[in-house]
Amino acid sequence: MPKVLIITYYWPPSGGAGVQRWLKFSKYLHEFGWSGIVYTPENPEAPATDHSLMADVSPQLVIIKRPIWEPYRLYKLFTRQKKDQPVNAGFLSETKKPGLAERFSVWLRGNLFIPDSRRFWIRPSTRFLKKYLHEKPVDLIVSTGPPHSMHLIAMALHRSLGVPWVADFRDPWTSIDYYKDLMLTRRADNRHRKLEKKVLQSADHVITVGESMKNEFAALGAKNISVITNGYDEADFNAGHIMPGNQFSIVHIGSINKDRNPRLLWQCLSELVKENNHFAESLQIRLVGKTDLDVWNDLEKMVLMPYVERIDYLPHSEAVKEMFSAQVLLLLINNSLNAKGILTGKFFEYLASRRPILAVGPVDGDIASILKETGMGSITGFDDKEGMLAQLKMLFSRYEKGELSAGAGNTLAYSRRELTRRLTHLFNQFIS
Repeated sequence: MPKVLIITYYWPPSGGAGVQRWLKFSKYLHEFGWSGIVYTPENPEAPATDHSLMADVSPQLVIIKRPIWEPYRLYKLFTRQKKDQPVNAGFLSETKKPGLAERFSVWLRGNLFIPDSRRFWIRPSTRFLKKYLHEKPVDLIVSTGPPHSMHLIAMALHRSLGVPWVADFRDPWTSIDYYKDLMLTRRADNRHRKLEKKVLQSADHVITVGESMKNEFAALGAKNISVITNGYDEADFNAGHIMPGNQFSIVHIGSINKDRNPRLLWQCLSELVKENNHFAESLQIRLVGKTDLDVWNDLEKMVLMPYVERIDYLPHSEAVKEMFSAQVLLLLINNSLNAKGILTGKFFEYLASRRPILAVGPVDGDIASILKETGMGSITGFDDKEGMLAQLKMLFSRYEKGELSAGAGNTLAYSRRELTRRLTHLFNQFIS
């Protein structure tokens, strides 16, 4: 049976969105004729811990965990954070606006830690894996990023050992929404862009999660590119007996940073609360996950806090139950330059829960295309107040009539098993 080495920073018991993609791929690899070896840190700086994900780790996998040194302990001392407090991704701030220490730390991160703060793991990992692969060869290497340091480990192994290499991008590199917030010097920006091109042009194959990112990377010189989206695991979605609650619940699962804050939506909800007593009596806004201070400030200004239920973090299995119990699932896309290409893993799990999706983002982006294909919801532009009010009124009217469902759109192409089938078909090209 051919073997693939998977280099990933995120792995259970780490929680959060970054874990799901390769945890689920590796779960089904053996079914399609491949064995996997996972290389991951034993002490990562994870955004959350979710021990429930350990149940998805395939017993056929070989897991190699090695220590990593990261500058986060120094960052926490410098910014006076508690040692056990996780560092939020995407510059999400929950309790206060970033001060001088935080801003200086961001400058250091962007200009000194290139491509990211895991860069100190590249050399020791390369040394260890060269020796390991000499003794136990593999047929293919896969790196998944961000963090993009994982790609640099794979690139070094590829050059030294000649093993075919596939670079998987769950998110873009220099076009990611928070790249503009790194306060980069021209020299640092050039370094990031040169490394990005080097990875894209050196890998034997590049995988992205959407068409927009594929087109972007092709323009940068990537040789062979495939789109394999994120998806949902059918095994996680057997909770069909869970019914939506009685209230008109609008539920968002996952973090909301300042670029994802839907100010227009809060404004529309505030107006509907004031003009419709039944709407006000029925409304419930449930925010499950880390939420930026900007969001709470806007909810306060719009007098919506009495309708909000806040849940900091849930294990993945509990988050799935939240999806089933929602009347409407809220999907927020970052209002950023790369908005059209954003395709979150959460979106596909929303599809699997078969609850109506209300998305806020570009109406000509990748998510809009899949919503149209599956018929599982609607999307409203960032500044389309008239469209937003119309969607909310339509959803509430259907809720009042007891007719609020997403329909029976075909989502099978986005199941994790089917996506792994496609992935291994690509892998097989390297051993034929």
